[in-house]
Amino acid sequence: MDSHDQCASRLSRKRKFEYQEDHGTLDLDDLNQDLLEKVLSWLPTSAFFRLTSVCKRWKSVTNSTSFKLACSDIPSREPWFFMVGSCLDKSVIFDSAESKWKQLNHPSFLRKDLGFMPVASSGGFICFRNASGNFIVSNPVTGSFRELPHTENQTIHAIVMQSSPGPYHSFKLVLVCGEFPRLSFKTFNSALNRWDDENLLSKNHEDSGEIEDDAVYFLSKTGNLVATNMLRSPSKQYSSVMIIKNGHEVVYFLSSSGTVVACDLTSRCFSEYPRLLPMWSEYSIDIVECRGEMIVVVLSEFFESANLRMWRYNEGNRSWQQITAMPPAMAHEFYGKKVDINCLGAGDRILICLNSSELFRYILYDSVGNEWIELPTCDMKGEPMEFMSAFSFEPRIEASV
Repeated sequence: MDSHDQCASRLSRKRKFEYQEDHGTLDLDDLNQDLLEKVLSWLPTSAFFRLTSVCKRWKSVTNSTSFKLACSDIPSREPWFFMVGSCLDKSVIFDSAESKWKQLNHPSFLRKDLGFMPVASSGGFICFRNASGNFIVSNPVTGSFRELPHTENQTIHAIVMQSSPGPYHSFKLVLVCGEFPRLSFKTFNSALNRWDDENLLSKNHEDSGEIEDDAVYFLSKTGNLVATNMLRSPSKQYSSVMIIKNGHEVVYFLSSSGTVVACDLTSRCFSEYPRLLPMWSEYSIDIVECRGEMIVVVLSEFFESANLRMWRYNEGNRSWQQITAMPPAMAHEFYGKKVDINCLGAGDRILICLNSSELFRYILYDSVGNEWIELPTCDMKGEPMEFMSAFSFEPRIEASV
């Protein structure tokens, strides 16, 4: 019996479909190549990689062009979360489909230059940037990457990425740059492999507010000197999201003083939303996209308790509306710990990374079931790993940069 037959015998139960009405069984080896590839394309990515070790025929599917086309027809994949620690010496992800921590092969460009930090993600890609302003876009699953043409170094407020579904997986990268109130944006188009010309953004005439870009200092209730300027982890200093609203592309980001700035790229104007909490309040804030809308996540302390709440902005009456809150029993653990939050949205879910000198936690919020789930500790070689932030991506084998 050759190795192929041995493989079929050993794993026959995993490779057969049972018919309910006594139609017998169907062995996957009986399928023609096209049909086999279509069946395998629907497997979760982790399961597919495990099964490629079953036999040579299945492993050969990985490099098949028709298989990659079949994979591109899958509308969405359960997201993986690329975790960011204090040092990017390894690639650790949380697989939401299997609820497990895993380590990926480290990209070669990160082994050469640890100065590259992830700054944006979309579809099957993550974008990295180093201190020199160079950008690299990578598929973390395959390790393939592409260095983008250099662009002029400017003060950057937001970096957002948007990818297109389909067999070619094109993407664009948008930078919002400049000094308030003179803002502009530029876009990299992967299909053309070039940066488009810079476009100026004018201040919305309906917005009478002045964006506060200078720090204001005050004494907290504990007697500490606090600045209104936010100090974010390096990977989240460009925290921003892009939403398609009424046919317009709108980029949202946090100003250095913690207010939300909305940049309408279609109308080429921007405005500042009213402040959520008073300037002298102590809180941690981040901005995410969830189910097609911009959500602000705020961790604050009030009446000797901590609370984490999520808000949406009502354009009609220019006010914030609370949409949910972490259960008090869960949030109270963070009281007095000076916890910083870094969040990201992935479909119906929001991952919240909470860090301080005393603790680190990772909470996954499911907006459909309104469930708050604490992720297990990530242990690598017996040591718990601490992550500051994360970026979500779809594990797509076929996505090529």
